[in-house]
Amino acid sequence: MKSPLRLLTEPFLQFPTPTSIRVVWFTEFMGDGHAVSYGSNLLESVFTKNIRPIHLREDQQSRVGKQTADEQVYSYPVLREIWRHEAHLTDLTPGKRISYRITSIAENNELISSRTFTLEPAPLPGKPLKILLTSDHQIKPMVAANLQKVRETFKRIDAVFFAGDLVNIPDRASEWFDDNRGNAFFPCFQGRAKYVMNSDGEEKTYKGGQIIQNAPIFPCIGNHEVMGRFNTGKSLNEEFNDTIPRHVAQKLYGERTLEYNSFNTNTFEKIFSLPETDTGEKGYYAVSFGDIRLIVLYVTNMWRYPTAENSRRGKYAEPQEELNNPQNWGYGQHIYEPIAKGSTQYNWLVKELNSVEYQQAKYKIVMFHHPPHTLGDNIVPAYTDPVQIIEKDKKGNVTSVRYEYPKEKDYINRDLIPLLEKAKVQLVFYGHSHLWNRFVSPSGMHFLESSNVGNSYGAAYRDRKRSSLPDNHNDNYTKTGDPYGLKPVVPAIAPLFDENGQPLPYISSNEITVFSVFDTEQGTISSYRFDTSKPESEVIKFDEFHLTVDS
Repeated sequence: MKSPLRLLTEPFLQFPTPTSIRVVWFTEFMGDGHAVSYGSNLLESVFTKNIRPIHLREDQQSRVGKQTADEQVYSYPVLREIWRHEAHLTDLTPGKRISYRITSIAENNELISSRTFTLEPAPLPGKPLKILLTSDHQIKPMVAANLQKVRETFKRIDAVFFAGDLVNIPDRASEWFDDNRGNAFFPCFQGRAKYVMNSDGEEKTYKGGQIIQNAPIFPCIGNHEVMGRFNTGKSLNEEFNDTIPRHVAQKLYGERTLEYNSFNTNTFEKIFSLPETDTGEKGYYAVSFGDIRLIVLYVTNMWRYPTAENSRRGKYAEPQEELNNPQNWGYGQHIYEPIAKGSTQYNWLVKELNSVEYQQAKYKIVMFHHPPHTLGDNIVPAYTDPVQIIEKDKKGNVTSVRYEYPKEKDYINRDLIPLLEKAKVQLVFYGHSHLWNRFVSPSGMHFLESSNVGNSYGAAYRDRKRSSLPDNHNDNYTKTGDPYGLKPVVPAIAPLFDENGQPLPYISSNEITVFSVFDTEQGTISSYRFDTSKPESEVIKFDEFHLTVDS
């Protein structure tokens, strides 16, 4: 009889140093022991540190097991017993790739092992690498196809730089592990997905790509890594949308369990092995990987609907029926971690940009989630603290609560980008708008958004304007183009064309998926597209540019 016990994920690699690396995997049982065997003939072994990420749950909107529609199995959020196992392999030889395999021992002494994969510690400068640049998977329809084409196009990927929004609801376990639609995060990245796409009546099943078993993934926090006020009486979707600023939560609830009453990234921090900075933060970090110094920032805010209709807490206003209930306000698109000049994160970044590791790196890359330049909708309103405007009648009753976002106070373009320009960053990589476009500043700093791997929401270009701007829209809310003055770059090799035969400087499509790869040997970043409506078509390289290295 076949045992029901299994590994919930295959192993994946985390945060290597020149002599070490972490191997991580998940099971649905605590077990009596978990270990990694590695090296020549797999004769060396390291046992694991095990934790249970306690916020992982399923709810009425999960698609897991026998639940294929809302509330078939779950009518409210239910904790799911999932265990994380991490082995820290040390004393490794730089540049030497070795075999490894994981084994979990269940409580009944049954041994469950993975297949054998390979790993190596962080490469030293000078080693040629190929880095996958991706973001905004969110269990969207084209992710499995996208990663399968990455794997078919490249024999080996050496690392993944992921610019946020890994899943849709971070506390929903099945979105990470076993969504029954076949496109959960880990299955797609480990070649175990089973996502079916239809094209002209024909079905094509995509399995994703076996990537992170052999290459480390470096993630950053997007808005979909952040959960709101912890409340098991709500659905996980409602809880996700229920974030409020920390200073508001402090007034409402005091210091007690502040993160549970405002917002938290607990599940994200438990899924991945995040290095802690000298400020004690895990949301931003810097690592050296071969010729690259990668700086990962926590630059994201709460995404809210454009209007307050249907009792929604909007970008620009609170719903009419909640005007006298400040505890139910959303407080606009509030920022989670400050990046303004003088903030803790900004000061940490200044220190990092002056570090020896940064100064000596051949390639200097900064990654965060929110776009500094884009044709996408999500760059409007400005990345700044919402200015709350409360209007009252003569009796003192609240008649409206509105929010303004002064464009000149956009923290990314006012404070962050000038700092990066001065430090001669070559590439800023980001996501959030679910499209591909790129820009170059007058100083030669490159900006790349390569997040068209799932649903795309359009590009504000030429006649297409950003949707649902506030009624009192003014210069703060740019209708079309990049709000901060850069012109999008037309792809250098094979752009798409509009109906008038004009080349388009973007890809925004629900059929064409895009991925980008950085080749450190050539200093090139190449972008590729694949048309899922034509399953037998070829992957097309449509753009390429070089990162300039100071002599």
